[in-house]
Amino acid sequence: MSAQLVAAQADLDFLYSDSVLLTAPMTALQAYCAMTSDVPGWLAKAFRIRNTISRRLNVANIHGFTRRDPAHVPAVGEHLDFFTVEAISDQQLVLTSRDTHLAVMVCMDVCGHSLSVTTSVLCFNIFGRLYMLPVGMVHGLIIKNMLAKL
Repeated sequence: MSAQLVAAQADLDFLYSDSVLLTAPMTALQAYCAMTSDVPGWLAKAFRIRNTISRRLNVANIHGFTRRDPAHVPAVGEHLDFFTVEAISDQQLVLTSRDTHLAVMVCMDVCGHSLSVTTSVLCFNIFGRLYMLPVGMVHGLIIKNMLAKL
């Protein structure tokens, strides 16, 4: 299964992908829930800083990740934390977050005993590009830490 991207690869402003071998069979949603169940304090603080800065520019707050029961499967169009569910199956979870500054897509693919997470971003303006400077620098670290929980 190939990862879905928010736009054609040549048009993206940011693209990151990483994968991990799973120690037990799980669905893409179960993996998401495991990865986001215990957010480190530094990431929660980063979300608060992001909200403080972004609020001044009329960008909606994101409140980070919440513990959720993977038995409750969201429908397409529902929210999963600050994302909108675009597609969901046992093998794939596709999430988006869009505003006037950027569009983000996270695609989680389970293939056999492996989970891949791909994040793609399309920036619409200078604020989106400036926003992605610090985010782009730490995104890989965040994903690696989350994947380590699996």
